[in-house]
Amino acid sequence: MRKLGITFGFLLCVLAVSYAGAQTSAPDWQDWGFLMGEWTGSGSGDPGQGAGGFTFKTGLQGRVVERTNYAEYPATKERPAYRHDDLMVIYQEAAKGPVRAIYFDNEGHVIHYAVEINPSSRTAIFLSEAANGAPRYRLSYIGKTPDLVNIKFEVAPADKPGQFQTYIEATAKRAVQ
Repeated sequence: MRKLGITFGFLLCVLAVSYAGAQTSAPDWQDWGFLMGEWTGSGSGDPGQGAGGFTFKTGLQGRVVERTNYAEYPATKERPAYRHDDLMVIYQEAAKGPVRAIYFDNEGHVIHYAVEINPSSRTAIFLSEAANGAPRYRLSYIGKTPDLVNIKFEVAPADKPGQFQTYIEATAKRAVQ
């Protein structure tokens, strides 16, 4: 019985060490510093002139970056005023693996993105995965100054996945870092 207790204790120690070794450190989101914080902006495009804001912040104890966004569009002759809300979770599955993102909005869209971040040029580009019969999306953030960023959202038709056309352009100012 004593032997069984010692063996069981040893196995528990091995499992604890294995579990601790399996835990990975949180990704380094330092490259995202130029986007972190709260932003307000206005823009133009197919939906019409609008205003809104977004926030980039780390979540889940540093495991992800969360981007929340909203845009309010005034009424026009063709449609009533409306508000768009969305959430994007940016993540890295492996410490040195690619950065990915998943997007959800109040209109029912779900978009999976591959992400390229370039801190020296202060750019972040989100490119949607190609899917048969579906349009592709490209969302770009271009930091102009520490407190000013340009945003461009482009769409490519399903039959021409590389021919992006601007859907929305906006400029945002940092509200809070």
